[in-house]
Amino acid sequence: MSAAGDGVIDVLVADDQAAVRAGLVLILGAAPGVRVVGEAADGARAVELAGELRPDVVLMDVRMPRLDGIAATRLISAFTDVLVLTTFDMDEYVFGALRAGAAGFLLKDVDADRLVEAVRTVAAGEGIIAPRVTRRLIGAFAARPAAAAELPGLAELTPREREVFACLGEGLSNGQIAARLAMAETTTKTHVSRILAKLGLGSRVQAAILAQETAVTELSGLDPHKGSPGTG
Repeated sequence: MSAAGDGVIDVLVADDQAAVRAGLVLILGAAPGVRVVGEAADGARAVELAGELRPDVVLMDVRMPRLDGIAATRLISAFTDVLVLTTFDMDEYVFGALRAGAAGFLLKDVDADRLVEAVRTVAAGEGIIAPRVTRRLIGAFAARPAAAAELPGLAELTPREREVFACLGEGLSNGQIAARLAMAETTTKTHVSRILAKLGLGSRVQAAILAQETAVTELSGLDPHKGSPGTG
């Protein structure tokens, strides 16, 4: 969690609208175990503060001056998890944010409880996508031809990593993957980190999309309804 090691989730809020930013700060500041450590009114400032404060999660708007949220996400996701929160669910924003390395994508009509839970989910190393855009997102990638052979790094994955990769494609959490593959959750986290590194990805959401796109569930030989023998 936070650099102080106190178990509190440190959040940076980036939104160009002062009223919206104040509302988000109010919601998050009232949530147990969550602390807002900074605010940014534009993407460039968000990048600066993220580098200085090293929050656990950056809550990022898309349309902002100086540097838009997607460009800022691309820079910040290299060292901090980004949860994109926007009014717009247009494909260019959804795909752009996820390709930039965002760990999640939510719409601003999300209720307070769901927002707080999403921040906690991202801080725990999981990914999250607004239900309203999930079906369209999956449909868009399902319509594309599989390109497993063209995916750099796929051949470098071990058999176990390919199984974990397939599970990511199903949207499973670390705990669910650990249960399915009969291994410790800490081992699952290690596998996920190695997968992201080998494939040059910035987030598990990107990995999930690529797993769906490449039909890696079939490639892994993993029965999605059964566990896998062996250990991590």
